[in-house]
Amino acid sequence: MMLSSSDNVPELLQKLYNRTTEAMFFFGAEGQILSMNEAAKQIIEPEIYQKMLQGEADSICFTCRGYTSEDEQMTCVSCFMANPMQTLTSFQLYLETKDLGVLPYSATYQVIDEQQQISVLMLRNLTRQTQTQEVLNQKLRVKQVIQAQENERKRISRELHDSVAQEMLSSLVDLRVLKYMNVDEEVLEKLRQTEGSLMRLLDDIRYLSVELRPAVLDDFGLEAAFRTHIKGLEKNFGLIVNFYSELKSNRYEGEIETVVYRIGQEAILNAMKYAEVEEVFLRLKEVQGNLCLEVMDEGIGFNVNDFTPEGTGLGLFGMRERVELVGGNLTITSSAHEGTKVQVEIPVKKERATSENHNS
Repeated sequence: MMLSSSDNVPELLQKLYNRTTEAMFFFGAEGQILSMNEAAKQIIEPEIYQKMLQGEADSICFTCRGYTSEDEQMTCVSCFMANPMQTLTSFQLYLETKDLGVLPYSATYQVIDEQQQISVLMLRNLTRQTQTQEVLNQKLRVKQVIQAQENERKRISRELHDSVAQEMLSSLVDLRVLKYMNVDEEVLEKLRQTEGSLMRLLDDIRYLSVELRPAVLDDFGLEAAFRTHIKGLEKNFGLIVNFYSELKSNRYEGEIETVVYRIGQEAILNAMKYAEVEEVFLRLKEVQGNLCLEVMDEGIGFNVNDFTPEGTGLGLFGMRERVELVGGNLTITSSAHEGTKVQVEIPVKKERATSENHNS
């Protein structure tokens, strides 16, 4: 295809003016609007459009709500109209539109005829880009909060395990030494009672340390972490968890492993608290590049569409939000007296079976 000669440029510009989706306003020396294309007319309120047709100076101000500066979201300070002979490229301003309220636009203000002092303002609607950016920013903020929570859990868990538990264990050793010293039976009995209390407290601290953030999750992965968690549940609460895993030593991104572990942990806890069951089924597998978690019980169930959240755990909304942050899907199937099934599918890429990406 041959390039068009410059003789065709006016015709091409006319077509651009008529057909572009960008709004174009042409201003005279006094700030009055000389012309606007069809895209511009579509976003202006009729009464304001009439004022513009009458050539009122700065009539664009009736619909403009300010531009975005480094200090304010919408401001009129140092407005682009204050110096009509300046050229400004790629700034953002807001217009009060005819049907959709205040919308953000990417703007360019260009002097096209210095002698007659004619300028053009070109606007491109940024609504979709702004909404996309807001969703992205929200997801990033949520990820940062979750990561901060996990880091704090890890710190407290290590503090309990490495400091509090070790100090308590040392006290237990000293207490046991006293049992073999020359003390009467009444004192010996008191020592035994105190030893038993400290042992129970030590077990509680160790369990709490694991629940906060199991080191085995970072070191050995999901299967090992769930086996440790299940052992604690069976010991402390008598809950039977039928665990089936096909992952073996497979490792995944740290964020994904954390999400799957927390969802499984929460689903088991919910079954234990609300389903009125003594047995839960948990399955882990990888199918066609998706990491799959399934937690099922045969309890009293509930109406998924009419559910009032209880407790202070993740909750259904929190579970769904965590899964969506890593690009996965959460499905909860339940009905009265039919049990509950929680299913998670997350697209993954396996990592080397190492802890270096999980302990950083």
